[in-house]
Amino acid sequence: MNEWEWSLLEDKAPIESIEIGGAELRKGDRVRLRPHDGGDILDIALRGQIAIVESMEEDYEGARQICVVVEADPGRDLGMMRQPGHRFFFSPTEIERLPEQEQGESAAVGKPSILIAGIGNIFLGDDGFGVEVAQRLACCTLPEAVRVVDFGIRGLDLVYALEDGYETTILVDAFHHGLAPGTVSVLELDTGEEDDTPASFLEPHSMNPMNVLRLARAMKVPLKRVLLVGCEPAYLGGDEGHMGLSPAVRAALDEAVKATEALVNRILNGELVSN
Repeated sequence: MNEWEWSLLEDKAPIESIEIGGAELRKGDRVRLRPHDGGDILDIALRGQIAIVESMEEDYEGARQICVVVEADPGRDLGMMRQPGHRFFFSPTEIERLPEQEQGESAAVGKPSILIAGIGNIFLGDDGFGVEVAQRLACCTLPEAVRVVDFGIRGLDLVYALEDGYETTILVDAFHHGLAPGTVSVLELDTGEEDDTPASFLEPHSMNPMNVLRLARAMKVPLKRVLLVGCEPAYLGGDEGHMGLSPAVRAALDEAVKATEALVNRILNGELVSN
């Protein structure tokens, strides 16, 4: 997507709701899919399926489409990050909103309220810190309210994941804060901070958390609390790049995992109050 296309997206106000059959349809609602006749084999397979509305979008010609993920799809979390094969688009006339008494059942699906996002480039030395921590956390037993994702350098996927409306997002990343290499720190990022830095692009081989937040704001993504678990890097690979963490940062991985788990527990217990 080029800069011109980004500017068009930024200018579009998000669609909060669409009226279907006299009922108001919003993001997160449960619907039944009713594809029109004459479609392909995929339409036949999806007909009658229960799905969850991910977004309501308008193309450049003004036509509205409903983006959904199938409730029974075990890979539907990938769809939330805009991965092909899990997201499906239908016109409003192909969607049937389930009755109000069946909307509450979606809570049984267990929508997470905390996103832990490991970010970084494993080919740039200690920049791979967040990726390693996310992989370790994915092997831990965490509350159902928590979702852990290794985003690596996929900044746009993270922006779209933020659209899911998490109450708290915890970014895990290498972070320069002037302390000894391997020092782990936790801080809260200002999601309302505005500056003059262009938000129309993400670098293809790196992930800058602040650029991600700028782009999210430009796309009208509702940002709530965003925390950072950061580790002071010792070496970021240089011009040639480097795989593997420095000894100081590798030694800090267990501390970072424990700090993140403790942060999750404090959030869920109501002990951490947003600034």
